[in-house]
Amino acid sequence: MRGLPPAAWALFAGTFINRFGSFVVPFLILYLIRQGYSATAAGTVVGAYGLGSLAASAVGGQLADRLGRRTAIAISMFSAAATLLLLSQARHLALIMLLTGLAGLTAEMYRPASGALLADLVPPQQRVTAFALYRLAINAGFAFGPAAAGFLADRSFFWLFLGDALTSAVFGVVALVALPEGTRSPAAEERRGESMRAILADATFLRFLAASVAIAFVYFQSTSTFALHVRQSGLSNAAYGALVSLNGLIIVFLELPLTSITQRLPPRPVIAAGMLLIGAGFGLTALAHTFPLLTLTVLIWTLGEIIGAPVSSAYVANIAPEHLRGRYQGTWGMTWGLAFILGPVLGTRLFSWSPAGFWMICAGLGAVAAVLVLAGREKGSTN
Repeated sequence: MRGLPPAAWALFAGTFINRFGSFVVPFLILYLIRQGYSATAAGTVVGAYGLGSLAASAVGGQLADRLGRRTAIAISMFSAAATLLLLSQARHLALIMLLTGLAGLTAEMYRPASGALLADLVPPQQRVTAFALYRLAINAGFAFGPAAAGFLADRSFFWLFLGDALTSAVFGVVALVALPEGTRSPAAEERRGESMRAILADATFLRFLAASVAIAFVYFQSTSTFALHVRQSGLSNAAYGALVSLNGLIIVFLELPLTSITQRLPPRPVIAAGMLLIGAGFGLTALAHTFPLLTLTVLIWTLGEIIGAPVSSAYVANIAPEHLRGRYQGTWGMTWGLAFILGPVLGTRLFSWSPAGFWMICAGLGAVAAVLVLAGREKGSTN
């Protein structure tokens, strides 16, 4: 951690503040039901946020490379703050859905710029640690934020929107004051379609994207079919909440120590090992119907996340051409956005068909993802 530039720490601090204040999305369904909408309608609105976040990866990557990282982050945060305040006053379902989708776009648009800026600021040998710290800021914010959100929601849901908007604006100010602009694309690279042609010509990155879709589909079962499995096993909602919280706690306490080891290893085998563990953890869920056994499965797939995620972020930064880092980060982010939408929809249908068979499919997808990452020749140096 020594030697990281002050701007990197400012990025971590701003990210923590923003993620701590991400009050609205976790409570959005409860808010809409309080407003008198059905659970189905509320779920559809939350899906609109997912669609917005999918678009955010592409738009954010373009802004990061063309306007600069600082400008892209500031635009994202200030527009998110304004959108959240408008959403707090919306009462008609169509308008709520529109503004929720816009909130997903604006609130998540900063991510490619943040990843690209971190790669600009930090030399390759420190990137795994830097991205681990970045993830720590995100996970710590999510760990502590919901408690504050619950306190505010008991008084008025409006305070959730106001608090979320204020913390977004604070991150925007941090970006303008403490972050550099970072690398911008030269004019020759800004021609329409040229960045996409470069990505489509990068076979190594395309295989990595395919692997990311597969493993993200598996990972997002943690918030959908895994909850159904816990309920079918006769356990309470509190038990499910404890299992999900365990994931965050393990990340907060173990990711940095493990990253000090994984950053010294070749990246592709490390990423593949992480994907195998995620697949194995969810696959073993088929055999786990008690709280201790489910805890073991969470431990396994969380270790896979810890091992693979920071190295994956650094890997994308290292294989991307310098002037296309934002778009590489954005394209990679789109795979997770796509899985965020498809994972619960397809997962619940497959789970209804055969719970045990579905968990075996998850294990198989983890293995396929690992093979895709390891396939082909290495592109450049990623150490």
